[in-house]
Amino acid sequence: MIFQPTDIEGAFLIKIEPHHDERGFFARTFCTDEFEEQGLAPSVAQCNVSFNHKRGTLRGMHSQKKPHEETKVVRCTRGAIHDVIVDLRSDSPSFLKHYAVDLTCDDRLALYVPRGVFHGFQTLMDSTEVFYQMSRPFVPGVGSGYRWSDPAFSIRWPIEVSVISRRDASYPDYEPI
Repeated sequence: MIFQPTDIEGAFLIKIEPHHDERGFFARTFCTDEFEEQGLAPSVAQCNVSFNHKRGTLRGMHSQKKPHEETKVVRCTRGAIHDVIVDLRSDSPSFLKHYAVDLTCDDRLALYVPRGVFHGFQTLMDSTEVFYQMSRPFVPGVGSGYRWSDPAFSIRWPIEVSVISRRDASYPDYEPI
């Protein structure tokens, strides 16, 4: 795996290194040792799949409240997404910055999202599926979020939002504490 740092402190774009032969290819997508060598949290406590019917579906911006924050490895396994993270760790050099990348089933890239960084995505195709590896199990009632179009984040979503949950649409704007 190739770990490429992003503009967000502690977040990485992860590229696979395929080994090709007449059958196709084989590639490692996760290895505890390689994650530890990069100083990343390698534990996986839960895996999730998000299936989205329509192009333009937006999910985000989400995180879990302390002390239940988790790291995530996010990969698009069908279709394509515009994936966005926002650093809301007040002690981080990338505080209030965001990073965006398109992830597709064809490029097989993954995004490592550190604890305290909020995450969201928009589907770029119908029938898009996203796979998450989470460092901690989901805890009901400790989720947190901010409005996907909050001017404090200056996120440029690539297409018009076609579907968004009532919860995600009603999140407040970010206000510093």
